[in-house]
Amino acid sequence: MLELTPPQRKFLRAEAHGLNPVVMIGNAGLTDAVVKETLGALAAHELIKIRVLNNDRPAREAWLAEICEKTGAAPVQHIGKLLLIYKPAKEPRIVLPK
Repeated sequence: MLELTPPQRKFLRAEAHGLNPVVMIGNAGLTDAVVKETLGALAAHELIKIRVLNNDRPAREAWLAEICEKTGAAPVQHIGKLLLIYKPAKEPRIVLPK
């Protein structure tokens, strides 16, 4: 799993402010299809929001850790039912601060 420094997380949160969720985790939970969709979205966008249709906060936290582990992405933020994750592309478009 990718690790980010606090300044990098702050930068990515600011970058994500205007983004809409591109992946949704429904009642079935974190399925293989959701992981596959997440990988595609990360390859296209690097920084994505995931909407979780679940009221169980511990389950959302577990899914965030699991999805980051399976995709190699870094967790940026978990706020309410939105998860924000980042994974640089082969040719990164987002330049992180040091």
